[in-house]
Amino acid sequence: MSVEFDKAIEEIQASIIRDARKIYSEKVIERWLNPKYFGEMENPHGRATITGPCGDTMTIFLEMIDDKIIDARFVTDGCMTTIVAGTMACELAIGRTIKDAYKISDEVILESLDGLPDESVHCALLASNTLKETLADYLSSKNEPWRRLYRKK
Repeated sequence: MSVEFDKAIEEIQASIIRDARKIYSEKVIERWLNPKYFGEMENPHGRATITGPCGDTMTIFLEMIDDKIIDARFVTDGCMTTIVAGTMACELAIGRTIKDAYKISDEVILESLDGLPDESVHCALLASNTLKETLADYLSSKNEPWRRLYRKK
């Protein structure tokens, strides 16, 4: 590739980021450009996958010690705001007990991100619902450990 091509790509990327800053909070931009907690987890204590109304799918994985979340990861095939919402859900969950993590609603995620445009609010709901379903999976496998052996991949 030529230097001119590389420069053109950099200019396009800079333009996209400038435009995004007009719409999204700095918290959203930061998590979009540097998504933490993205990726699968081997042998999670809890895992759930949900497909949202827009068609985006999110999977959240949890590692637990004494009913406290010590690590959380997620994967999604979704858009920028789905990635950001998944990142925030994991960020908020780590260090919390199950009871406290169940309180991470879409409103909590939205507030933590300083909001999202109306057309992206459903991404926070997807992240919140997926986290709650992952917690439910952990609780069911904790109560019946054999379930982990038969969990669908």
